[in-house]
Amino acid sequence: MSLVTRYAQKAMEKIAPLRLAEKWDNVGLLLETPVPRPNATRVLLTIDLTPSVLEEALEPSTALVVSYHPTIFRPLSSLTLSNPLQASLLKLAAAGVSVYSPHTALDSVHGGINDWLAQCAGVPENSTLSDHSFDVRRGRVGRLLSLQDPVSIEELVGRIKKHLHVEYVDVGRPVLPRRVSTIAICAGSGGSVLGGFDADVYFTGEMAHHEVQAAVAAGRYVILCGHTNTERGYLPLLASKLSSAFAAFASEDESQEGSESLGSLSTTSGSSVALTEKEKETLKNVQVFVSKADRHPLERM
Repeated sequence: MSLVTRYAQKAMEKIAPLRLAEKWDNVGLLLETPVPRPNATRVLLTIDLTPSVLEEALEPSTALVVSYHPTIFRPLSSLTLSNPLQASLLKLAAAGVSVYSPHTALDSVHGGINDWLAQCAGVPENSTLSDHSFDVRRGRVGRLLSLQDPVSIEELVGRIKKHLHVEYVDVGRPVLPRRVSTIAICAGSGGSVLGGFDADVYFTGEMAHHEVQAAVAAGRYVILCGHTNTERGYLPLLASKLSSAFAAFASEDESQEGSESLGSLSTTSGSSVALTEKEKETLKNVQVFVSKADRHPLERM
């Protein structure tokens, strides 16, 4: 495993601990290349590993792709070039690039995607955020935002569109219009998380037809923004966090001997091995990029 991939794993575990991922999820290092590129210092962030993103990832400087959505989710009975995603994984492995996925760990963690989504729904000084009803012990994948001052659905939709940089959202309206003060939030596909939860608004990426109908019939507004539109805007923040982590690894005070610190890795015996100066220089040169090719798969015509 390359130095960059090892320390990217260590950084991601601090940013979004894998223990916070849902039990059904498949997270962590999903593809480890057997031929890591010795001089690659580039980490590429994306929501999905599409053929267009693959072309970016195959650039010679790339060591690791952090794909928010798992590139391997269900058990594989084969790996062939006839399947586009499997072909991408095979090409990356052969080219010396590994793949890591945080998925629901990044949704659940405090300061993660769901907290970022909550920022667009309410202003910090006049709102409160909780995840208690979604199981606070594990972070969980949803948030409940309570506004001190109720707002119209038009005002809330305007805030969301501005924050997500989208021109359109889909809105389900109950029979009796009203101002809203409680917003249940879930990145991506939120139907199974939000369903039945007591809030004025369900704010997510997508829900099934009958889930929307049930929510509206129960007197709730539903705001659907497109699955990946509720996730992609977080990638620049993740890039900043990863860059800071690599910088911390590279510049750690060498006087911290005898303790497991940022710039060290534990051996199988439990002892810590400090970075060499050459390794610190490598980590100092790591660059974290957000994919330019990654985009929502649907467009409105």
